[in-house]
Amino acid sequence: MIAQLRTLSLLLFLLAIVGCSSDSGTEVVPEQPEPETEKPEVEEPEEVVSLSDTELLDLVQEQTFKYFWDFAESNSGMARERSQDDAYGGQGSDIVTTGGTGFGLASFPTAVERGWISREEATTRLNKILDFLETVPTYHGAFSHWYLGSTAQTRPFSDLDNGGDLVETAFLMQGLLICREYFEDENIDSRITQIFENIEWDWYTQGENVLYWHWSPNNQFAINLKIKGWNEALIVYVLAASSPTYPISKDVYIQGWASNGNIITSRSHYSINMPLGPSYGGPLFFSHYSFIGLDPRNLQDEYANYWQQNEAHSLINYNYCVDNPKNFKGYGSNSWGLTASDSRTGYAAHSPTNDLGVITPTAALSSFPYTPEESMAAMRYFYEEQGDILWGDLGFYDAFSEEYNWVADGYLAIDQGPIVAMIENYRTQLPWNLFMASPEIKNGLEKLGFSY
Repeated sequence: MIAQLRTLSLLLFLLAIVGCSSDSGTEVVPEQPEPETEKPEVEEPEEVVSLSDTELLDLVQEQTFKYFWDFAESNSGMARERSQDDAYGGQGSDIVTTGGTGFGLASFPTAVERGWISREEATTRLNKILDFLETVPTYHGAFSHWYLGSTAQTRPFSDLDNGGDLVETAFLMQGLLICREYFEDENIDSRITQIFENIEWDWYTQGENVLYWHWSPNNQFAINLKIKGWNEALIVYVLAASSPTYPISKDVYIQGWASNGNIITSRSHYSINMPLGPSYGGPLFFSHYSFIGLDPRNLQDEYANYWQQNEAHSLINYNYCVDNPKNFKGYGSNSWGLTASDSRTGYAAHSPTNDLGVITPTAALSSFPYTPEESMAAMRYFYEEQGDILWGDLGFYDAFSEEYNWVADGYLAIDQGPIVAMIENYRTQLPWNLFMASPEIKNGLEKLGFSY
């Protein structure tokens, strides 16, 4: 009933929008005054019943999961990169994302446990996705950032990026391993294990002690982007060390990812100490993407305690929004969260050092394990105070700005997926428990010197 009311409110709101086909969002235009006429009596709208915390968490998780279930690309079962059909030159409905699909897969066990889908439905969809992944071109075992769902062919992400993307591959593999541990199906188990064993992680070192992000059969390593911390890619090194077939050595982790210890920055903002990362921690997805499966609660190596890192990062982001040094309308203790998302003029990596006046719901909601009270306050504000414009059929729209009277006109897979999984990690720790149960992951973490 609540979702229906929100949808009705949204439809009424959309009637007042001008220029709603823009990729970057919709400007909310004030209604023009109508001529003075005698108006018929109208019944007062039914008051929306206040939901308990548990009911609201249930609603947000289930509605958001629909992006990966009801809205999946029909031929492949994979997650669409974004919801707008007219995106990417009209290919929006056909472009599927490997990393975003991994985030969605990470919540298949949650969907079964919470009764949104049956176990049979989940395994049928999972097998469909595996059919697709076993068909698409791979690049020394790694997957491309994007594929076309209709043809199973690589869709270049950029001019030079038309081959393997090791980071997106890791996000996909994280979700697949979570499913492998949950469903305990011999066929699914063997297929996912084979995909994992086919990835030539060590190829992506070029014989050096660092992993490279991209390789292309046409352009080779021309992008020349080393995967070095601190950012969203810790999971890449963990999976690479965990590989039973093409593993990296600990030296690749130390010298590449950790820059021989120079990864440590020891910053402090708002009297909160943060071991790693740029000033103010960077966009909040740094503390989400790798930790959909990696359990940070007791995770530690010689560089950081990762619970301290992620909690500090989240609290610094929260305190920055409360402090609101740029005086943007709407920022505060119940409306916060800066991360990469759609913005008013395209896509932007929002953070305290790149603050454009745009709040992204996934930032606060995916931080639930680290900031439960602050995240709940944000969830209530997004739903109860901004829901008429921000809540849609697939959950909260990607971003909004009260300062500029703007709301995004769609969804992105990489923003929707962490909401479901990280809220579940806060509630039951199911994705964490499943991923950390993988014997390969245990071996990889120990190899790299982690305690957990």
